[in-house]
Amino acid sequence: MRRVRTLLAAAATAAAVVLGGASSSSGMAVPPAPAGATAVPESAVVTPSCGTEDRPGYARCLSRFRSPGTGFTGSRVAVPRGFGPAQFRAAYGLPATGARTTIGVVVAFDVPKAAADLAVYRRTMGLPPCTTATGCFRKVNQRGTTTPLPAPDPGWALEGSMDIQLASATCPTCKILLVVADDNYDLSLAAATRTAIRLGATVLSHSYGTYEYGGMWGYRDTYERAGTISVAASGDFGFDRAQAPAVFSKVLAVGGTSLRRATGTPRGWDENVWSGAGSACSAYVPKPAYQRDPLCKMRTVADVSAVADPETGVAVYDTYPNQQGLPPGWLIGGGTSASAPLVAGMVALAGSGAAYSPAKAYAARAAFWDVVGGRNGQCAGDYVCTGVPGYDAPSGLGTPRGLAGLGGR
Repeated sequence: MRRVRTLLAAAATAAAVVLGGASSSSGMAVPPAPAGATAVPESAVVTPSCGTEDRPGYARCLSRFRSPGTGFTGSRVAVPRGFGPAQFRAAYGLPATGARTTIGVVVAFDVPKAAADLAVYRRTMGLPPCTTATGCFRKVNQRGTTTPLPAPDPGWALEGSMDIQLASATCPTCKILLVVADDNYDLSLAAATRTAIRLGATVLSHSYGTYEYGGMWGYRDTYERAGTISVAASGDFGFDRAQAPAVFSKVLAVGGTSLRRATGTPRGWDENVWSGAGSACSAYVPKPAYQRDPLCKMRTVADVSAVADPETGVAVYDTYPNQQGLPPGWLIGGGTSASAPLVAGMVALAGSGAAYSPAKAYAARAAFWDVVGGRNGQCAGDYVCTGVPGYDAPSGLGTPRGLAGLGGR
């Protein structure tokens, strides 16, 4: 226990260090240039989407973006530079079609361009339409009605675009229910989550978090509702304090990796721990029976992971003005706000939301690619902040190797 306390004491300092780390983006999905097009240079500037919310009881979204998001100019087609559905299928062994589960995506504030931007994303990525008219996409407020909608926030609006697009990228056959909370107060987000469940969502995607605190017990049951599975981002601050709702024992906590192509290997891809991926030993939540790691005597975050490094990032289409001043259109995103909806979509694709739990992932360890290498803090090489063989806190059991570890076959 003394060692764990020492590690936790170092976490706050380590978090500040790891956010400055950057990895090569050589693994990015860069298509060939259209005729007459000019390459756009990449930018190394990575900015948080939702600022630095630190009020007790208020959540921050966990996404990061950089630009440019298109690979070329001078052609009629804007070519997305970041990873998309085809790369997710290849890297994680996913089928192109599956269940028609309803995914409840919960964010704070309105996402004004959600439907229009989702339409462009899916059309560009070769996915079938998912619109309000067909019943595939629906946006409601935290009470479940289409009006009135809360005022938009630039950072959360960009977050919302990322969430619905990435959830639909890994489950193109799923329905998307976007529930926008009145604000980013924890109780508002919990109310929005209950509305998503009431309206039929069995898989819930939460790309936000707040540092764990005593008041979180007041809404824990919402995220651990029987017949549903909440999938939550582990955080973007490296080895640090645990984030709620990811820390709850019946929530699937999703960490993050750097994903690159690796020619000449059986898989064709390689993943390391992303330097910003959230990992933690809880100070509040007891150790669940499914976890056996030795250093953390309480709940360990995370459980599983997927790509989250914005330097090996994902393509997101967003046209609502953002607070970073990035140009509208295709952007490159990351953060565990990317990995969480990606995994939520995979669970939904498997059709297992109503019966799935983190314990089932731990019972199917062979169904995950082990993530070895990389770190998200200072911990003398221990698994709590280092990508080691087997389970480690930043990447959990690893990344999905098909759907068998997510309730599928």
